[in-house]
Amino acid sequence: MTTEKFVQLEDQYVANIYHPLDVVIERAEGVWMYDVDGKRYLDCLSAYSAVSQGHCHPRIVNALIEQAQKVTLTSRAFRNDQLGEFARELCELTGYEMTLPMNSGAEAVEAAVKAARKWGYEVKGVPDDQAEIIVCLGNFHGRTTTVISFSSEPAYRRHFGPFTPGFKFVPFGDMDALVDAVTPNTVAFLVEPIQGENGINLPPAGYYKFAETLCRRENILLIADEIQVGLGRTGKMLCSEHDEVRPDIVVLGKALSGGVYPVSAIVADHSILGLLNPGDHGSTFGGNPLAAAVSREAMRVLVDEKLAENAAEQGEYLMQRLRRIESPYIKEVRGKGLLIGLEVTADANGARRFCEELATEGILCKETHSTVVRFAPPLVITREETEWLADTVETIFARIEARDAEAAGHPVVSS
Repeated sequence: MTTEKFVQLEDQYVANIYHPLDVVIERAEGVWMYDVDGKRYLDCLSAYSAVSQGHCHPRIVNALIEQAQKVTLTSRAFRNDQLGEFARELCELTGYEMTLPMNSGAEAVEAAVKAARKWGYEVKGVPDDQAEIIVCLGNFHGRTTTVISFSSEPAYRRHFGPFTPGFKFVPFGDMDALVDAVTPNTVAFLVEPIQGENGINLPPAGYYKFAETLCRRENILLIADEIQVGLGRTGKMLCSEHDEVRPDIVVLGKALSGGVYPVSAIVADHSILGLLNPGDHGSTFGGNPLAAAVSREAMRVLVDEKLAENAAEQGEYLMQRLRRIESPYIKEVRGKGLLIGLEVTADANGARRFCEELATEGILCKETHSTVVRFAPPLVITREETEWLADTVETIFARIEARDAEAAGHPVVSS
C-alpha cells in the first residue's frame, strides 16, 4: 500500500490523540528507520527515548525470542525464573535495594505516588488522607487520571475531571517557592531532573541538590521521574548523578527495555518499598518473564556498549555544532547528553515546519510545546552520523530563512 493509504487507514480507525508526521515506518535498525517507500531516515526521537539502544538491537531481540519460546506470562500469582534476576540486576545498576516492576511509565509514576503516600502515613505520621506531594509547573509524568491531576497543561486536563487531590504546584527551578510549599503533611517532591515534554528545560545550577537537601531536612521523599532522562540518555546512567543527588525513589521506563517491550519500574530502598504488602499494588503483566528477560539484556547492552559515555560525547559535539548555527530563527540550544532542545524564536512561525522540512532530508524529529525541536537520537549514534545531522539542520534553517525572506520580498543573497 501507499503512504497515503496507510495514513487514511490510521485516521479512520485510530483515535486521534496524536499529530504525527505523515511518514509511515516499515522497518528500523540502529539509528535508521525506513518508510514504506524505502526512504531512510535518521531517528532523532528514539520513541521519546525508549529506543536508546538502537532499533531492533539484535541482542535484545534475541532475548525476546528465546524467552518467548519458553514462557511469556505467569502473572504474579506464581514465581518465574527471570523476575528475581531482573530485580537484582536493576538494583545493582542503579544502587537501590528493591524494585517494583510495572509496564508503562505512567503506571510507574502511579506506583511511586502510592508508595510515597504509604510511607507518609506509616513512617512520617501524616494524618490519613492528608498527604501532599509537591510537583512542578510544566511537568509531564503521564496521562492517567491521577497523573493529569497534577499536570499544569490545560489540554491534558480539559473535560477529564474531577481530579485526584493531594498535589501542590511550584515553578520548576524556583527554590524559594519549593521551601514555601512544604507543610507538615508534605510527603514527597516529585520532579523531572530535566523537563522533557515541556521543552528540554534544565533547572538553575544547584536547584536539584538544594531540593535533595531540603527533602532530607524536612523528612520528605525526593522522587525523580527519570523515565525519559534516565538510563544513559543524558550521559550518566541516571540523570541525578550529574548533581550527585540520590533520590529516595527513581521512576524508570522506556529504555529499560530498549523499545522492544513495555517495561517500567520504580527503585527505592527497603525502608520505602518494604512497606508494601500483598494486595497493596499489583499488575497482571508487571514483572512477567518476557519483560524481565528483555530488560535484563537491555541493561547489559547499555553497560557493555558504554552508551552513556557515547551519549555524553556525541551530545556535547551536537550541542556545540547546533549552537554555532547562525540563524535569526534560533533562540536557544539547551540540553544534556543526547537530549537536546532547539528553541525557535517567535518569528520562526513554530517548530513543526522545521521538523517537516527535516523529514524531507531524512531526519525525523518532533516538536514539543510548538516552539522546540527535540533531538534525541539512539545512543548508538556515531560521530559521522552526528556530523551529518548537524550539517543537515544547518542547511534546513538556511533554506527556510531564505524561503521566508523571498516570500517577504527580501531575498537572501548568498555570499
